[in-house]
Amino acid sequence: MHTFAPLSATLGGLIIGLATTILWVVNGRTAGISNIAGGAFPIRRGDELWRFFFLLGLPIGAWLGFVAAPGLLPEVPATLPTITLSPVWLIGTGVLVGVGTRVGRGCTSGHGICGLSRLSVRSFVAVGTFMVTAAITVFIVRHVVS
Repeated sequence: MHTFAPLSATLGGLIIGLATTILWVVNGRTAGISNIAGGAFPIRRGDELWRFFFLLGLPIGAWLGFVAAPGLLPEVPATLPTITLSPVWLIGTGVLVGVGTRVGRGCTSGHGICGLSRLSVRSFVAVGTFMVTAAITVFIVRHVVS
């Protein structure tokens, strides 16, 4: 990331907060994506429709944002970022994220957005771990490796 876009970041955060609040109020569920996706298979009677629509809304929302945001917010680029990793690296990192999500009983977004808002001790520990690990990784990549 080369530039910080405060307007789109704030708007995105508000939309995510609104979506998680709506899911909580309407359905009594937290919007932890890994648990929603993980609970979609195997299909359970009576519990699949909201999961289907929620998961369907993720790529649709991303597509709508990609199409509409550059015209509404000049700070949003009109092109997709270039991915320089090979397919092997992409699959490997995806597997590591999946394993980490299962071991950590949720993803970074689930703990950070839903867990912290519910004052979950586990999420406070998880988010603290994510942040410290991210800071160490940035330091190593910027000052040790390069």
